[in-house]
Amino acid sequence: MSFIPGQPVTAVVQRIEIQKLREGDNLILGFSIGGGIDQDASQNPFSEDKADKGIYVTRVSKGGPAEVAGLRIGDKIMQVNGWDMTMVTHDQARKRLTKKKEDVVRLLITRKSLEETVRQSMMQH
Repeated sequence: MSFIPGQPVTAVVQRIEIQKLREGDNLILGFSIGGGIDQDASQNPFSEDKADKGIYVTRVSKGGPAEVAGLRIGDKIMQVNGWDMTMVTHDQARKRLTKKKEDVVRLLITRKSLEETVRQSMMQH
């Protein structure tokens, strides 16, 4: 996926729904994020485009809600519960994901393997 600031983004996406795990007063998602428009995009190990300031999954807890839902390390989060995540700070992304009133997080993600699968199937037809 190529990214040009100010231009529409074309991406193959997948919907993932994560049911938060309640531990006392905490709601656990079971993953960590990196990235954001306030971060150094050149340090992102998951993006080929070093100008990409998107939000990426950097860790998934084994057996946690995110792993059960199918989230993977390196997934790029495009939306959280309908909110655009392509131009947010790291802190804005964290707050969107950890809202106390929401037991379910609906993500729209993209990953390299999804794009490769679509590209290969288009070449075969």
